[in-house]
Amino acid sequence: MPMNQNDIVQLIKKKLPDADVTIRDLAGDGDHYAATVVSESFRGKTRVQQHQMVYEALEGNMGGALHALALQTSVPENLKKD
Repeated sequence: MPMNQNDIVQLIKKKLPDADVTIRDLAGDGDHYAATVVSESFRGKTRVQQHQMVYEALEGNMGGALHALALQTSVPENLKKD
């Protein structure tokens, strides 16, 4: 059974409460999504570590209910000017 976009967002935010999460359904089938996740929790982490954090947040749904996830992660940009 495919995953709902809102379920993906909720799982990620459960693990990374500060995250700004954007999900796009790539194929309209509920199995292929693109996600952009911005979180302060990623600061100081490698890109691989950031992606691992997101996959961990998905609680084992990758490869099952969620077939494919194109993932982009980053830390928030500091827009404050001194």
